[in-house]
Amino acid sequence: MTTRRAFLAAMAASALTPRLSWADAGSPAFLACAKEADGQHALFGIDIMGHDVFRVPLPGRGHAGAAHPVAPEAVGFARRPGTFALVIDCARGEVMHRLESPEGRHFMGHGTFLQGGDLLATLENDYITTRGKIGLWSRAEGYRRVGEIETHGVGPHEALQMQDGTLVVANGGIQTDPRVGEGRDKLNLPDMKPSLAYITPGGDLLEQVFLPQELHLNSIRHLAMTSDELVGFAMQWEGDVMDAPPLLGLHRRGWSAAKLAEGPLGEQLAMNAYAGSVALSGDGQFFGITSPRGGRLHLFDHEARFVASHHRPDICGLAAGPEGFLATDGLGGVWHATATEFQPFTRAERAWDNHVVTL
Repeated sequence: MTTRRAFLAAMAASALTPRLSWADAGSPAFLACAKEADGQHALFGIDIMGHDVFRVPLPGRGHAGAAHPVAPEAVGFARRPGTFALVIDCARGEVMHRLESPEGRHFMGHGTFLQGGDLLATLENDYITTRGKIGLWSRAEGYRRVGEIETHGVGPHEALQMQDGTLVVANGGIQTDPRVGEGRDKLNLPDMKPSLAYITPGGDLLEQVFLPQELHLNSIRHLAMTSDELVGFAMQWEGDVMDAPPLLGLHRRGWSAAKLAEGPLGEQLAMNAYAGSVALSGDGQFFGITSPRGGRLHLFDHEARFVASHHRPDICGLAAGPEGFLATDGLGGVWHATATEFQPFTRAERAWDNHVVTL
């Protein structure tokens, strides 16, 4: 099994300097997938005000993506439990590579570039062993798979890299198997154990945080992080929606437990037990979480205190925007949000998908 050695070898081999930059793709500020009015799917680059910069057709529904930090390349992942990902040249509007997950695996809809873009990390479900994995792909070698590491949990969904190279991973805790039912059936709800795991680039577990037992049905899904590495994680509750559980947690390495953030009861109930995305505001002051099921955007400060609520049907995509947030919805709207304002940027005849990727 290739793990740490493959990772280090890939890093040493990746001396490729991108010949193009994001300026060659029109200097977009964000990437987002959408379904258009004619039923076609596409990846869009948009500017800080939500205007289209480019459009690249996709063969099916996207979920989230990974954007190279320098080169105009994006990796679009098939919606879970998809087994392929497309590496897209956003300057030319072409698919450069098609990545296939190994047999017995599927992608989880998210990935991230590591070490300045030399290596792509993909979140994966090994449904044979039920263990979470991170696949490692070398950009210098044409996105050849060069290894994998453990996430030390079940159902990993998203990962971020910290300044020292440590990976923080959201292990959702939900076991699925594409061979069972419709492929998204939840097979282990009574025994769910979501966690936030901090691991080395070679896969060693440094630290792991679990939720209290009464919240074991709260699947940890999406991540955001401040410049001083306070991690915010968004959750999706698999119990009764009337329980109105907290849907945002905050954690810093070394803490024995996470701080859990909740709004007033009415607002918490309105979230319908589901946070679809999380982001840090552009000024770094607030974490935001969205609920497409509840039509809510909730803002919290770094002490997990509730700050504001904004209402918009089917709101989900969220990213750091000018002085606040940029948000998208399933009705084609792009919005600007702060603690005190919620104003439209643009609207198009399309349904934005779950996530917005910041460049």
